[in-house]
Parts: sequence; structure tokens; C-alpha cells
Amino acid sequence: MLIAQGVTITTTNSNDRASAPAAATAALYLAHLNPLTKAHEQIISTLARGYAVYVFPVRFLLKDGREVNTKSFPFSFEQRREMVEAVFGSSVKVLPDYAFHAPYSKYMPPLLSGKSWELRNQIVSHVKEQRFVSYTGDKAERLMLKMYRLNPLKADRLEISASSVKEMMYREATEGAAGGKDWRDMVPAPVVRIIEKNWDVVKGFAAAEDATMRVMGMKFPKEGYK
Repeated sequence: MLIAQGVTITTTNSNDRASAPAAATAALYLAHLNPLTKAHEQIISTLARGYAVYVFPVRFLLKDGREVNTKSFPFSFEQRREMVEAVFGSSVKVLPDYAFHAPYSKYMPPLLSGKSWELRNQIVSHVKEQRFVSYTGDKAERLMLKMYRLNPLKADRLEISASSVKEMMYREATEGAAGGKDWRDMVPAPVVRIIEKNWDVVKGFAAAEDATMRVMGMKFPKEGYK
């Protein structure tokens, strides 16, 4: 079991693959990271104590290769990679392989779709270690990762969510700074600087309609789904 800064991760799973030395076992963290919060920072830091960490910020790509960003997913892959690297440097690897290619409907339903298994294999294709585990704090997601044979660890969900951070950023962009909680207290200092540097992204989505849809519990951009 790994415990750090309020994060509890049980280092066992159904295949007992986490029993190998840390250098021989990778931890795969699939997440939106939109933006990277202090909760994400705690999770990655805890995983790094026992595993070689690979971070996979999800991407949604159109047929021409352009990334789709929405109010739910405002920051580009490059911006999110910059956030992770600003906090962790080269101690973790950030890979682009968790990528849905339009039309996204071809990945549904999960498990039954051959394309969803292709995505699973794409995710692990650049993981050097022969043994790996994966992380999620959500019970339903953990079951899905288990069925995809990604060996999920048992872990608790942390309180800080990227959704609440985005809501506070959008409120500030449209109404100005107000009293109460400040989103800057909920993300690491290097990420605050990256967000402020890209504040035009926040302002651009603040008053926009959220062009995302939920399908079987998963959020997708409307553009490119069909």
C-alpha cells in the first residue's frame, strides 16, 4: 500500500502484477487533466513512489488530425503535457496514445467494439516495462480497466475535481475575481502560470455552450462523434 498526502493506493490487483520491483512495473494514469489539479499531482506523486509512471492525457482527434477542444476539455494535449512536465519534469512520461479518432462512435459500446480494444493496445504500445498497473479512483472505471486487462489498483477518489476548477476559472473570466475559493489554490503553482499564460483559452470557452455529450457514462465532443 502507498500512502502520501491523503492518497491511498493498494498495490495489489487481480493478476498480482504489482508484486514486481518498481523498476520493472509501470503505472498507467489515463485522465483528462483539464487542467492538472493538486489532486492529480498527489496521485502521480504517490504512484511515482512505487512505479515508473506513464501519464496519458486523453485526446479527441478529427479525421484531419486536429484536436477537438470544448468547454469540458479546454486545454490542448500540448498544454496539458506542459502542465505535467512543469510539475514533474522528466520523472514521468507523458504519452499521446490515449487518442480517440473520429468518428468516436466506433469505439462504442466499450468492450464489444474492436476499435476500443485497438485503443487499449495503442495505450500500452509504448510502455517499456513488461508488467503494468493502472489507476483510477472511480469504482465503475476500475471495473472497466479490469475488463480491458489493464490491472487497476484500488484507490480512493480525491476531493478536488478539475470540473470545479474549470467552473471557478470560467466564473472569473466572465464576472471577474470574487471572494471565496480561488481556483489558484486548487492547482500546483507551475500550472497556475501556464493557465494564466493561456487565459485566452479560458475566456474563449467561458461563455460558450459546452459542446460535449455523454454516452454510456463517457464524455465525448459532439464534433466528430458520428
